[in-house]
Order: sequence, then structure tokens, then C-alpha cells
Amino acid sequence: MIIIMKKLFTILIVVLSTQFSFNLSAECIEGNCIDGQGTYNYPNGDQYSGEHKDNKMHGQGTYTSANGSQYIGESKDNKFHGQGTFTTAKGDQYIGEFKDDKMHGQGTYNYANGNQYSGEIKDNKFHGQGTYTFANGSQYIGNWKDNNRHGQGTFTYSDGTSDKGIWEDGELINDLCKDMGLSPNTEAYGKCILKMMD
Repeated sequence: MIIIMKKLFTILIVVLSTQFSFNLSAECIEGNCIDGQGTYNYPNGDQYSGEHKDNKMHGQGTYTSANGSQYIGESKDNKFHGQGTFTTAKGDQYIGEFKDDKMHGQGTYNYANGNQYSGEIKDNKFHGQGTYTFANGSQYIGNWKDNNRHGQGTFTYSDGTSDKGIWEDGELINDLCKDMGLSPNTEAYGKCILKMMD
């Protein structure tokens, strides 16, 4: 029992000393980080410079992560919220709306490889009406759901050919209804499409 208590005590000391050292390295290095303009360094190496309210990020500011990513824009209650620009360490960049630390609303996501999405985003996923343009010139214009082509849309390939119709989870589904012998613009074809989307 004494050995177990010594081990628990040692673990507790390590945890508390680690927590205490983290708190010592977190500090406001400039200005007013409670209610005003200031720069705050976090224990993990991140830094926020901007407006604060009630000791939280609130208003305009710049949050730079130790990993090299950066957010410039509005925050509310310690979360990215409002208009902003987020640049990843690998060079991707999102410019648009944020809600509760997530990309949410209208925005444009530019990939470092040259691809680009512009349109509606919900909870960090392409969701709603949007356009995805590939670096090779191919492009999809239409509806999205959970990062997949979903609903009415047109995919135009770089050679000019295109697939147009109803998409589900990234796959063109209206061809399946044609393969069953149904003709477009008929009631049976419409029911087939709706059933595929369920």
C-alpha cells in the first residue's frame, strides 16, 4: 500500500508541477489581455495578438499557432467567429466566415496544389451550393453535402466533356436510372432519382 501511495504521490507532483510550469509560461506580454488590446503567449507556443474581452479573444486579432498556421480575423468568446482568413502550415488558405471555431457560411478555400473551392461551408465541410475548380482546369458546379458532390450539378472535365445531373455522395446517379430503362423527363425517372437520393 505504501508503494502505491508513493507512486500516486509522485504522479501527482509531476502533474501539478507540469501544470504550474504551463501556467508560468502563459502570459500577457504586451498591452491589456483582459479587456483591451494585447498580446498573449500560450504554454504550447501559440500566440494571440488583438482585442480581448473578459480575458478571452474577442474582436479583431491574429492567432499564430506554434505549428505555423495562422488565423487573422474576428473572434468571439475565445473562438474564431465572423470574417477571417486561416492559413495552414502547408500553405492552404480559407477566406470567409467562421462560427464557433469552424469554417461556416460563405467562403473560398485555396489549396496549395492550385485547387479551389468557393461557396457554402457548414461545420468545416463543403455543404450547399459551391464550385470546385481543379488545378488541371476541371470544375464541378453544383450542390454539396458533407464534402461530396450531392444534388444537382455539372462536372466539366479539362477536355471540355461534362457529366450533368444528380449526384449522391460524389457519384453521378441519374445514369443508374437510365440504365434501368427509364427515360429522362418522365415521372418514373423522377421517382427513381428521388429514391436514389434517400
